[in-house]
Amino acid sequence: MLSATLASNPINAYLPIFFMLLAAVGFGAMNLIGSALLGPSRKGERKGVTYESGMTPINTARKRFNIRFYLIAMVFLVFDIEVIFLYPWAQTFTSLDPRSDASTIWLLRIFFFMLTTVVAYIYGYRKGVFKFD
Repeated sequence: MLSATLASNPINAYLPIFFMLLAAVGFGAMNLIGSALLGPSRKGERKGVTYESGMTPINTARKRFNIRFYLIAMVFLVFDIEVIFLYPWAQTFTSLDPRSDASTIWLLRIFFFMLTTVVAYIYGYRKGVFKFD
């Protein structure tokens, strides 16, 4: 009787997500608080110096980077987002009847989505993102 009551409430479908978020936030908070309480906290002139792979830091950290690095990051994000959206689409598409109108619509949607990804790739290629000197 109790399980039927729990299953009928739509909020209960979100309980696992809530518990995962609570566990993630709790884990992060425990690590931060635990390291602040238990970790060493000696301060000094030598400890406060910036560490750069064993080398003495020179100049400022505020240097200009080539725009290509940002363009590569944007192209990576485009393909990363594409992969994220392909998994749920594939799961839904395999459960559709192959001869239905819904399957045709889902196929056209993914073709449009792939077309936008190809447009992003062509944009990056024309901007010279993939040329490494």
